[in-house]
Amino acid sequence: MDGSKRSSHGNAYFTGFGAAKRIVLFDTLISRLAPPEVEAVLAHELGHFSHRHVWKRMALVFGASLALLWLLGWLIGQEWFYAALGVRSRSTAMALVLFFVVVPVFTFLLHPLASWYSRLHEFEADAYAARVADPPRTLARAPGSGSTMDNAATLNSGPSALGFLRTRHPPALLRIARLQTRHT
Repeated sequence: MDGSKRSSHGNAYFTGFGAAKRIVLFDTLISRLAPPEVEAVLAHELGHFSHRHVWKRMALVFGASLALLWLLGWLIGQEWFYAALGVRSRSTAMALVLFFVVVPVFTFLLHPLASWYSRLHEFEADAYAARVADPPRTLARAPGSGSTMDNAATLNSGPSALGFLRTRHPPALLRIARLQTRHT
């Protein structure tokens, strides 16, 4: 992907399903990588494919969407829902507006769980890369692996609860340590 026109940030990701599957490498990433590092980044992205992370994420989003739609359908008929928010007129449109105003307050509590699930996928992709490439050294150096300051990744978010609860990628030092323990 020609990302250099917008940013110097290097990135790689796996996307799509069926015949439209792709591994995308930013040109800014490739320009800074040695061939073994490109292999390590590709192995990591293939790990996402191998573990069916796109499908798993889609199933999770689909299930959560159905749950939220069911909740909205139930709340439409609840008088207390309107009264608690100081609204006198009941209508489907008003319920929809109120629902979208209120739901972020409650789904905010799900962010740590979503972040944990995303970090789990990153560890799984790293483990796959460890089996098929030489990642403890190369993946640790590769900017696309999310493990260098060059990639604007957090090198070590430390024990701060806020960093741990909100980040979707594990801290680079933790990823590197896990990769190295797999190969010792």
